[in-house]
Amino acid sequence: MNEKKKSAVSPFGRGLVKLLGSERRQNISIPLFAILLSLIACAIVVALFGKNPLTTLVCFLQGSGVLPKPEYAAHAGQLSDFMSMINALTPMIFAALAVAVALKTGLFNIGVSGQMLAAGFIASVVVGYSNLPMAAAIPLVLVLGVAVGGAVGALIGFLKHRFNINEVVSSIMLNYILEYLISFFINQYYINMVSRQSNPVSVASRLTLMGVSVGDLRLDLPLGILLAVPTAFLMRFLLDRTRLGFELKVVGLNRRAAKYAGINVGRSMVLSMLISGALAGLAGVTYYLGTFNSIQPRVLTSVGFDSIAVCLLGNSNPVGILFSSLLITIISKGGNYMSSIMNIPQEISQVLTGLILLFSACGAYIRYYAAHAREQLAEESRTAGSSAPEGGERV
Repeated sequence: MNEKKKSAVSPFGRGLVKLLGSERRQNISIPLFAILLSLIACAIVVALFGKNPLTTLVCFLQGSGVLPKPEYAAHAGQLSDFMSMINALTPMIFAALAVAVALKTGLFNIGVSGQMLAAGFIASVVVGYSNLPMAAAIPLVLVLGVAVGGAVGALIGFLKHRFNINEVVSSIMLNYILEYLISFFINQYYINMVSRQSNPVSVASRLTLMGVSVGDLRLDLPLGILLAVPTAFLMRFLLDRTRLGFELKVVGLNRRAAKYAGINVGRSMVLSMLISGALAGLAGVTYYLGTFNSIQPRVLTSVGFDSIAVCLLGNSNPVGILFSSLLITIISKGGNYMSSIMNIPQEISQVLTGLILLFSACGAYIRYYAAHAREQLAEESRTAGSSAPEGGERV
């Protein structure tokens, strides 16, 4: 009787290979597996509070407008909550796309929050405090968002190319520089003495139509979502179907090989960060002149950092980012309602987001483990086939 080899695939490895499927399917199955693991981990945390995890999940969905609540206040309904969630979803999509474009070129844009702040501030000062009509104000806000965010991103790319300054270091430092510099100008010239935030921007310049009456409901209608979804598909086309996208991905895979193939590596890095910054700028204007109408001094929005989790969860795929953005936004928006109904700290939503980020970061290892287990299974199959006699019976 032959002894089993020490390299035999474990039952867990066999099950994982069957669960994740082929390598092509793993672009979808691995993020879903990561979400499942994070939900199980969060259910354990909720159970430690003595609460029902399933009821807690329902409260998240009710708070975000995906499921109806038992009762609503006047002029509010499930559609009101859902549109509020879509309003918060819009800047998240742009921010996650910004992270994804940089990652494709092997760069890590951790300065999305600073780029959002710079774009939101300049757009507020130039357009938000003007008397321009909506027809002129909204396009100008978008143009300024792209220009300012792109300029900050291109600066990070230039520092990386020209002086080999790590983009993580330069983007973090620019976050602080922009945060304190803009806070100085807000406190000196644009502060609202009541709210202690910047003065609210004009209604005509806002990218969200607030309090629109639809029947008996009052809805917040985000105009930016009409641009966010097509932008995701545009980024996918750019990365997968154009020469520029091919060059960016080659630079991300191997800069030396890209340079040997005749690709201008420095130009590609600057362009990548410029596009990433432009997307972050769109996130900034849809956040500060859309979801909100003012800027809180000395505060960087968490959207720029949560977008990293969203990007990883979406496997850096622009279309996958649409779904991962929706998931993270549902968790974020449903946190308040869940906390009030279940009497659980609202921070549990941040715990869930962190767990999703943790398990998403393990996606590369999960892919490696599954590929290794598949190779072992194939080797066992070949060994078994070669050792079997012609009659089909094993010795």
